[in-house]
Amino acid sequence: MSPTITGAVIGALLALAALAFGFWGFLLVALFAGIGAIIGRIASGKLDVRGLADAFTGRRTS
Repeated sequence: MSPTITGAVIGALLALAALAFGFWGFLLVALFAGIGAIIGRIASGKLDVRGLADAFTGRRTS
């Protein structure tokens, strides 16, 4: 799926969440979508967790 279509689908889902659950529901859906994206990147091997942790602790730069 192209990034444009993916972004449009995510935007539509967030808009529906905002309409159905209000502002806090929108934030909760956005938070869970972000967590899911991070988990997906880790599972596919596209995100180096050790390197990210080292960058946050100051052991090395990103």
